[in-house]
Amino acid sequence: MRLFAANYRLLGWITLILIGGFITTTGAAFVASRDAIEHSISQQALPLTGDLIHAGLQKDILYPVFISSMMAQDPVVRDWLADVRSEPALIQSYLDNIKLKYGTVASFIGSEQRRMLYHTYGRPNPIEEGRQQDEWFFRMRAMAGKAYETNIEIDAQYSGQPTLFLNHRVTDRTGLFLGVAGVAITLDTMNQVLARYQARYERKIYFVNDSGKVMLSGVMLNEEESSLERRSGMKAIAPAILNRSTTPTSLAYRDGQSDVLVNSRYVPELNWYLVVEQSVSGNGVPLTRLLTINFLISLAVTLLVLVVTLLTVNRFQRRLEKMATTDALTGLLNRQALTVLFRQSTLVSKRNGQPLSAILFDIDHFKSVNDRFGHLAGDSVIRQVAAIALEVVRESDLVTRWGGEEYLVLLGDCKLSKAITMAENLRRRVAEHDFGLPGAPVITISLGVAQHRDDESENAFFKRTDDALYGAKHGGRNYTNASYIHPPAPQLF
Repeated sequence: MRLFAANYRLLGWITLILIGGFITTTGAAFVASRDAIEHSISQQALPLTGDLIHAGLQKDILYPVFISSMMAQDPVVRDWLADVRSEPALIQSYLDNIKLKYGTVASFIGSEQRRMLYHTYGRPNPIEEGRQQDEWFFRMRAMAGKAYETNIEIDAQYSGQPTLFLNHRVTDRTGLFLGVAGVAITLDTMNQVLARYQARYERKIYFVNDSGKVMLSGVMLNEEESSLERRSGMKAIAPAILNRSTTPTSLAYRDGQSDVLVNSRYVPELNWYLVVEQSVSGNGVPLTRLLTINFLISLAVTLLVLVVTLLTVNRFQRRLEKMATTDALTGLLNRQALTVLFRQSTLVSKRNGQPLSAILFDIDHFKSVNDRFGHLAGDSVIRQVAAIALEVVRESDLVTRWGGEEYLVLLGDCKLSKAITMAENLRRRVAEHDFGLPGAPVITISLGVAQHRDDESENAFFKRTDDALYGAKHGGRNYTNASYIHPPAPQLF
């Protein structure tokens, strides 16, 4: 009846908490809904838009990667670069075909032996070490462990647009550097993609460089919007945007009367930052329906929790009590349960004048079992030793898992001499048992035995037992060592 009343007191408290939470949730529904919308935009909608743009950009980059890789692996290109006597007209025709077939802005090949750059812009140009415009070629020659690189530059010779140049190293079969093959692709298509997403989602989407200058946008920008430093409210968060983190960063700033959420990430392929922002102020989101749904859900959850709690509280309480007193691996009582049972046993022993003894033992060299055969085999040994102990002792005795590979047996109405005999029997049974391990190693235990003294504290009794176990270990293991009430000369069993 006491447990039943306690359970219903718990149910009453849960009811009060749920009702209080229900009222609070209903009163704060408007604020919570607004925060949820902002969180959804900041953590889901804006990052998703950034992911879509980034994925489209990756697709555009993979296309020229494929082309340049194909050029670098083409035997025609390799053979031509390796033979300085080859006709330039041959490679010039090859580059023209690549441009025509794949629709690139340009295609080019730089020769290490000739130190000339052949391209589809016109006549070939010499490549000179130390000249700024040729640094990319010598950087590629010195590059190790990386086949290609991407660069974004304004194509002043052809389109005047931001252009993606993809350079791919060309080597012979021995790995000797022969030159560089590459293509150029305009990013005009990305402008169209940005414009389409801006119109669809009503968000500003643009790319900025390390200095915060807007390099690519789907719409024309005025002078004030051309740089983060010039944008109202953006100057304070610009350092957090320009942090070279490829992980999306969520930020916010105040633009006049509007709250603006920002999501940014660094795109290493372009060496630019992708920025997506959206204003969340004055959206006029109808919250009436949301409040009604919140009310109904809260009410349903309250009733459901009360019913489920009423049906399951006793069941789970019994499980918790069992978990609190039982060792999960062996099914034996645990140390916490032993503390309670020891106090009861000492009271019975004192009242009836019956001796009370204990056996503390552990598995010898258990760490080597885990190291040789694995922890699952070690767990099996622990369970089998527990089963042997239950077979050896009397039904009235208590076998508990003391901790790790240690066990403690509490023996009621048992003198020290009888406890020693039981300990020796247990020691022999374990040593003779086949634990099913590869190679059939002999598993042994060391045991400490003690009889409880009148008015001896729990800690003092278990310390004597532990000291006896230590003596057995010190004596060579696979021993039974006893702690006498009036110690004679030291003796090992």
